[in-house]
Amino acid sequence: MTRPEQIAIVKHMTAKELDKKIKKLEKDTKILQRIYFIKLRYAGKSVEESATFVGITKNNGYIWQERWNESGYDGLVPRYAGGKPSKLSDEQKARLKEMIDKRDDWTTDEVRRLIQSEFGAEYTLKQVRVILRKMGAKYGKPLQHDYRRPKDAEEILKKTTASR
Repeated sequence: MTRPEQIAIVKHMTAKELDKKIKKLEKDTKILQRIYFIKLRYAGKSVEESATFVGITKNNGYIWQERWNESGYDGLVPRYAGGKPSKLSDEQKARLKEMIDKRDDWTTDEVRRLIQSEFGAEYTLKQVRVILRKMGAKYGKPLQHDYRRPKDAEEILKKTTASR
């Protein structure tokens, strides 16, 4: 037996208006999932039942309902914070790109040490790769060089294959 709902849902729009929003936003699944949740609440389902149906936790259901009650449809739009600001300014990134462009055989560890020494910013190797990719730099694993290989290996190969 379930308990009666303690917090009523505020109906900011009709069920038909919700259906129109659902059809319009089928590509935006985050908002669509939230609107389905609200529609289930309009139909009289509990927060827990509605949350289970759309595949979220009961706690998220209450958060979505609270946002809906406060702001209506606009409350359902995801709020992205934008992430942590970069440790390097745009000018510093431009200087770094100039430094990197002078040579074409940098390793990510060398770039990480360069950033540390020039700008005093600590980055992980993964973040250095992200920065390099954003700068348009291409990187890959260096070729393995066999220390036993003679300097004129190509010439020896040509002579060996030509004599056959």
